[in-house]
Amino acid sequence: MNEQPILYGASYSVYVRAVRLTLAEKGVPYTLVPVDVFAPGGPPADYLARQPFGRIPAFEHGSFNLYEAGAIMRYVDEVFAGPSLQPEDAEARARTNQVISILDSYAYPSLVRGIFVERVSVPKRGQIPDEAKVQAAIPMATACLKALAGIRGTGPFLAGSVLTLADLHAIPMFAYFHAAPEAEDLLRPHAGLREWWQRLADRPSVLETAT
Repeated sequence: MNEQPILYGASYSVYVRAVRLTLAEKGVPYTLVPVDVFAPGGPPADYLARQPFGRIPAFEHGSFNLYEAGAIMRYVDEVFAGPSLQPEDAEARARTNQVISILDSYAYPSLVRGIFVERVSVPKRGQIPDEAKVQAAIPMATACLKALAGIRGTGPFLAGSVLTLADLHAIPMFAYFHAAPEAEDLLRPHAGLREWWQRLADRPSVLETAT
């Protein structure tokens, strides 16, 4: 397929950005079609035909349609030329998938929804943060960061010696998390994760997808 892919979603979404990072790392040009899932009345009907759960992103490549960020990222990595973002080694590949699962199941709810949204997004809307939600998220955030730091070990990337989909999945979540004041204290015991973020924060794909 020679068609340029189309990505449907909003640039503020961590999952849309994770797909954009994958496309950028593979050097794939694409079109981003804005979709507001929070519009009055809910997502547009034509979008629900693409994504029946009304979440973002959705993806189109020629006649092939796909949704769920993890599936889209793997498809992009396997279909397009460029550096492989999934290790060939079975153990490293398993670690990559493990990190992605941790991010989806535990990091997003705690680092993003529990801490960033309440501490940063809610005040921007002129509302008062729910301190109970922030405090409830901290134990899971602590466990998450410890687990990710342990998996990373001394390697430069989350799942080993090369950049993988695990890093690209994590970057948007960590970008938001770092905007919350709790991040400094929670990351203090994990020098390796701080170093990982500092190195990747200036990566061209990260800067390109910042907006």
